[in-house]
Amino acid sequence: MILKNGHHVDTVLEHTGRDPANNFGIVNPPVYHASTILFPSLEALLETRIDRASGAFEGITYGREGTPTTRAFEQAITDLEGGYRAVTLPCGLGAIATSLMAFLKAGDHLLMPDQLYGPARQFCDDVLAKFGVEVTYYDGTIGAGIAGLMKPNTSVVYLESPGSLTFEVQDVPAIARVAHHHGAKVLMDNTWASPIFFHPLAHGVDVVIHAATKYISGHSDLMLGVAVCNAASFVPVKKTASTAGYCGGPDDVYMALRGLRTLGIRMRRHHESAMAIAAWLQRRPEVHRVHCPALPDSPGYAIWKRDFLGASGLFGFTLKPCSDSAFAAFLDHTDLFKLGYSWGGYESLMVPTYPATLRSRTRWDAPGPSVRIHVGLENVDDLIRDLEQAFARLHAAP
Repeated sequence: MILKNGHHVDTVLEHTGRDPANNFGIVNPPVYHASTILFPSLEALLETRIDRASGAFEGITYGREGTPTTRAFEQAITDLEGGYRAVTLPCGLGAIATSLMAFLKAGDHLLMPDQLYGPARQFCDDVLAKFGVEVTYYDGTIGAGIAGLMKPNTSVVYLESPGSLTFEVQDVPAIARVAHHHGAKVLMDNTWASPIFFHPLAHGVDVVIHAATKYISGHSDLMLGVAVCNAASFVPVKKTASTAGYCGGPDDVYMALRGLRTLGIRMRRHHESAMAIAAWLQRRPEVHRVHCPALPDSPGYAIWKRDFLGASGLFGFTLKPCSDSAFAAFLDHTDLFKLGYSWGGYESLMVPTYPATLRSRTRWDAPGPSVRIHVGLENVDDLIRDLEQAFARLHAAP
C-alpha cells in the first residue's frame, strides 16, 4: 500500500506527523498544554480573526482550536487516510455527532445503517430527531438499492462497515455513487479497519470517522476521536467542532500519536490472530455461526475481499441454545478474555451482545446468545486454551 511521496504505509507511519527540524531535533512532537496564545502585534492577532472567519483555521490561536501536538496528530491521520485535513474531537462518538451536525439542519433527511453503533443510534433518536432531522434506518447490505430510499431532502448517508456487533459489509463505492448523485454527503465510521486496512476517501466517502480510542491508541488508556475530511468537507466539520467547543486533550492526543507508530504491526497481528481464532470457533460444536467478514463463507466476503486490505481483531459469534447460567459460566472466570466494553487495545476482550434490541429495519434471528470478541496481541495458543476452558464451563453449568 503506497501513500505519501510514494512511500509504503509502514514508512509513512513512522515519519508523518513529526518535524524534528522545528522541534530542537526532538523525535516525537512535544505535548503542548495550552489555552492562551500570545501574539506579537495587533496585526497578527487580528489576522487570526479573519482566518477563523474564512474557515482556514491555520496557525495556533487558542488551545481549543488546536496546539502543535494536535496539528501533528491531524497531519498524521490525514496522510494515512489520503485526506485534505482532519479535526480532532474528544471521543469517537463526539466525532460522529460533530460530523453529522456539520451537514444536517432542521427538515433534512438522514440515512443510517440499521447495523449501527448503539450510541450513534441514540444520538440520532434523542438529539437529531428533537431538532427536526428525519432519520431513516436502512439495511446496511442494500448497496446501490439505497437509491430507493433517497429523498429530495436527504443530506447525509452514513456508513459503518462492517456493521456493529454483527459485521455486515457495506458496498461503500456503490452507496457513495448514489448518494453523490442525489447531492448528499457520505460519512463513514472506519474504526474497525483503521487506515491500515481500508481507505474510505478513495471509495467516495467525504468524511472518515475514527474512534482513536480504539486501534489508533492501541493501549486502552485514552479517549479521542478524529474526522478526516476531503477538501469540500473540512470547513463545515471544523467550524462545527469549534462552535460546539469540542477539542481533544493534549495528553490524549500525544498518546494517540505515539500509539499510531505501531499501528501497522499491531493490525497485522490482530488480523492473523483473529483469523486463527475465528476458524477455530467455526469448528466448535457449541457455535452456531461466526460473524467475521474475512471468512470465505461470510455473506459479505466478496465485497470485503474486493475493498479491504485486511481484518481487525474484532468480530462476533453466536452460540447454539444454552441456559442463562451456562452462558454466564462461559463468560465468567476467563483468564485472558476479560469482560469489558470498548476494543482495539492490545488485550483480548469479550462482551455479550443483543443485536435484536438495536434494530428497527432488519430482523436478527439467532438460536442462542451472541458474543462480540476482540482478539488482542497475546499468544494464539494461550487464547484458544482460555476459550476451551470457557466452553468446558458452559457444558458443566446446570
